[in-house]
Amino acid sequence: MSDDPRAHKPATAHTRADLEAFAARMPADDGTDAADVARGFIATRVEPVIEKITPNAWLPVSWDLSKSDFVHGPCPDTVNPSLWRQAGFNAQHGLYEVIDGFYQVRGFDTSTVTFIRGDEGWVVIDPLTTTETARAAFELVTEHLGERPVTAVIYTHSHVDHFGGILGVLDPARVESGEVPVVAPEGFLREAVAENLLAGPAMGRRAMYQYGLMIDWGEHGHVDQGLGKGVPTGASALVPPTIEITETGQELVLDGVRIEFQLTPESEAPAEMHFYFPDHRALCMAENCTATMHNVLTLRGALVRDTLMWSRYIDEALDRWGDVSDVVFASHGWPHWGAEAVHGYLTRQRDLYRWLHDQSMRLINLGYTPNEISACIDLPPGLWDDYHCHGYYGTVSHNVRAVYQRYLGFYDGHPSSLDPYEPVEAGRRYVDFMGGMDALLAKARESYEAGDHKWVAEVLRHAVFADPDCEEARLLQADAFEQLAYRAEAGPWRDVYLSGAQELRHGSITVHSVSRPRPELVTGMDLQQAFDLLAAAMDGVAAAALGPLAIDWHVGDPSAGGDTVRLELSNGTLHSTPGASHAEPDVVVRGERSALDRMTADGATVADLLDEGALTATGDVDRLTALFACVTEFPRFYNIIEP
Repeated sequence: MSDDPRAHKPATAHTRADLEAFAARMPADDGTDAADVARGFIATRVEPVIEKITPNAWLPVSWDLSKSDFVHGPCPDTVNPSLWRQAGFNAQHGLYEVIDGFYQVRGFDTSTVTFIRGDEGWVVIDPLTTTETARAAFELVTEHLGERPVTAVIYTHSHVDHFGGILGVLDPARVESGEVPVVAPEGFLREAVAENLLAGPAMGRRAMYQYGLMIDWGEHGHVDQGLGKGVPTGASALVPPTIEITETGQELVLDGVRIEFQLTPESEAPAEMHFYFPDHRALCMAENCTATMHNVLTLRGALVRDTLMWSRYIDEALDRWGDVSDVVFASHGWPHWGAEAVHGYLTRQRDLYRWLHDQSMRLINLGYTPNEISACIDLPPGLWDDYHCHGYYGTVSHNVRAVYQRYLGFYDGHPSSLDPYEPVEAGRRYVDFMGGMDALLAKARESYEAGDHKWVAEVLRHAVFADPDCEEARLLQADAFEQLAYRAEAGPWRDVYLSGAQELRHGSITVHSVSRPRPELVTGMDLQQAFDLLAAAMDGVAAAALGPLAIDWHVGDPSAGGDTVRLELSNGTLHSTPGASHAEPDVVVRGERSALDRMTADGATVADLLDEGALTATGDVDRLTALFACVTEFPRFYNIIEP
């Protein structure tokens, strides 16, 4: 054991005892999962490192298959044994045959890409997150299955790990020419852009915690994401779909492959779909059924998902195709073969999300608050006994609180919750009430030695916010977070705890970097979204001092198919209406769409764009430039574990 107080600590006796107790109640393992994970293996990549197209010092490679090599053998006492089991399955990588003509590349990304042999080429389902990982997957397919072109692409849903790597398998010119169809559920393009748009900077920072992006991999660090190994880095793109699925029951034939579709909006993603291959008796469940309990509310932040509809969509798929499917697969995890396995898997996944919904609602209507609900609900035996229902990614604890949030919001009904002190002021008062910092720390150390690490983590939050320079408080809270991480069955919980511990020990990240939306999302925004993004970044107090302002913004040449957007500044709020104009605008702006994209993606100012001629303006130009000077730049790194 290192004498460095900032070094990783071993598992305490209390942590080891808790993990031993957890292991004792884990379900029996009949070896089916291990056999299914290995089934159909053909080959994997010889060189484990997938290079980035544009490397940088911070993240020099896109993906490294060897980073999971440590996940083998007996479970160490610093990892939950159930998570270790899942991590071992997710660490297996390569090209696999699902059924004749259906292949998957797994372990090259957090998601899984599927290749289906058509008459002329490959129908590709979900081309991963980055160009680099998708290209590596396609190269592996070509090496072992022969050279064939991609003849169609299907996006199952609107999350970037299912569309961002398309340029690794396809030249976009073939899509633009109409040669290759790209199929997606209704609303895909808007949702792919919108989900991470307005709250993107906050989500990005929180994602560093959820995915453990700043911590090392190993038995004291990141072990597994639960849903996959982790998140790759590199280049992503957004190629818009050419065909939208607009109703359940819609059918297509892609390169000779017949497909039946089922829309599942507002489930795991705002725009998502299942589909069935009747000639192959194969069912794809997108990301609504994976080898884990999923998130009802992801820890990085997003809109709360609808567990009731999620369950109903699985039930509908079970009714439609449960009795005529010999294999079910998804865009994470591994397939399940055989009519009995398919039916049982879909049934328990359906029951899982309905259980989370109904039991939360029962306690909500009995007057329970979110934390009380979280303490009361666990999985019933029939679901606990199925490892695929375990909380490797989502958890019962935070999912049931998300159900509460969806129906009742942030307020738990207690009057003291209406107007609480913000964390620093609350922290100072808690420390004072506990007899001062020395007394608080003495009690916290006693609780730590007694194994009550959850309480230590909670109470020392107040100490750190009251005095972030108190090293003893920081290091003791870090040690408590670490012990909680060792216990966690959920990969994201482990990463969140360990990320907090790392920043407590070594300081929050202070690198100056501005958070802006990815270029592929900026070019995919419609004009309403583009101006909404600018409006949400506006310093309203500063903007209000400018008084009302009427702006007509012409994007491109209106006589050649360009657009006009009416902007109105009123009481410090900026409103935009595409396709409309003012009778008497205060200022008129003209420029190409690229100038607007530079404002959002690069932080270009209106003043700069006017100076270089990318924009022109007539009228009250001074107030125009003053208005857009009120747009806030958001830091990529903000403090989480300290003020």
